[in-house]
Amino acid sequence: MATMTRTIGTVSSSKGKVNKTNVALWITQSALALVFLGAGSSKLLMSAEQMASQSEIDFPLWFMRFIGVCEVAGALGLILPSVSRIRTGLTPLAACGLIVIMVGAVVSTAIAMSVPAATFPLAVGMAAAFVAYGRTHLAPITQR
Repeated sequence: MATMTRTIGTVSSSKGKVNKTNVALWITQSALALVFLGAGSSKLLMSAEQMASQSEIDFPLWFMRFIGVCEVAGALGLILPSVSRIRTGLTPLAACGLIVIMVGAVVSTAIAMSVPAATFPLAVGMAAAFVAYGRTHLAPITQR
């Protein structure tokens, strides 16, 4: 019988096998966290003029700042609960919140630009859905 050891979210046996779904979820979580941390911090740090020049739709400044705060909070929520293994149920909730943001991004991009331009926010939303489902059903992180 193989003995099991637990590292940060990855289960491995003495035979060297790694749960591939868990590894894929960690890679996806990390990539999404980087994307949303970058996008959210840019919305928080840019001036109103810079933001208006980069956007096809004229959203109010307060709304863009709110979305930036939500994106940064979502990025932190994707990583911190799973790494600390405290309140690990917050990771799928953060992913669900980011899915809502990405639905809005897909719709606004499709309206303002084109449907093909909306494929990137759609792919990001699908990755967030993978994390939400995966951390709930496929490879949940156990609490301390």
